[in-house]
Amino acid sequence: MFLLVGVMVLSSCKEKTRSERYLPPSTGAVNSLMVVMDNELWQGAVGDKVREVFARPVLATPQVEPMFSLTQVPPQVFSGAVSHSRSVLYIEQDTLSIGHVKTNVYATPQKVAVVKGGNYNELVANLEKVTEEAIKAFKTNEIAETQKRLKRSLNKESDLMDELGIELSIPSAYRVGKHEDNFVWIDRQIPKGNMNIIAYAMPSNAFANDSTFVKDIIKMRDSVGKLYIPGPDVPGKTTYMITEQAFAPYVFPAEVNGMKAAEVRGIWEMSGYPMAGSFLTYIINDKLKDRKLILEGFIFKPSANKRDDLLELEAILKTVKVK
Repeated sequence: MFLLVGVMVLSSCKEKTRSERYLPPSTGAVNSLMVVMDNELWQGAVGDKVREVFARPVLATPQVEPMFSLTQVPPQVFSGAVSHSRSVLYIEQDTLSIGHVKTNVYATPQKVAVVKGGNYNELVANLEKVTEEAIKAFKTNEIAETQKRLKRSLNKESDLMDELGIELSIPSAYRVGKHEDNFVWIDRQIPKGNMNIIAYAMPSNAFANDSTFVKDIIKMRDSVGKLYIPGPDVPGKTTYMITEQAFAPYVFPAEVNGMKAAEVRGIWEMSGYPMAGSFLTYIINDKLKDRKLILEGFIFKPSANKRDDLLELEAILKTVKVK
């Protein structure tokens, strides 16, 4: 009896050790993706498909930028520190045909999309099957990691709480630049430009007409830009921020910290002056305060990539808490 109990305890300890095995912290630059596949596959049609899917252009940036920066290594190199990458796409020609996403396999936090198949058609079919799940998992992981980094040193100014009753986890590098009735503008200077966050509220019944939703968003942004976001002084002209006139912004359903929202991505420009950049807006259905809460991040960084800056702004805006 005692022997049986001892065996059971020992077995339980081994199971606990296996389930709680140490995983090193994951590594990798923001928006980077480690692609593990044979060089032959990478250089062929399967590799072309991977690049088409995971290096597709980011929406609403003036320059063409890939969704993820891809680094390819063959399976025999995928070990040690290389396997600690935060986002991994593992593709292998195999008799097994699968496509799924796994969590914290070699490090934490980590997402690993595994695609296997016996031939090109199976590999591509399984890749397509897992693509949207993988992209969502990678992006969610990137947002969480970025938020973790941002919280190391936070801005303690109370303007957002005083004016709109909200909190955002904003790094201390950002400072309040303008605070008016129902409007707060916070910005951060960066090399060659600046990053900006604005917040304001609209009535709860705003955007009630689905058929004019995009037009109403543009009208709202342009009116707010005219009131609060001036451009450079130009003799004889009034310059201010508007939504790019050539192309309508992209609009998607979203959820921001548990609240239903619309996500808007587009290009801003200055009326009467040659300036432009990317913006990301969340129109949040704030039931607690019976209003539409508008949070926007926009970037001025001419002739430079903006993908990673947009991720930072998205990470900040998604920390919103209504008090």
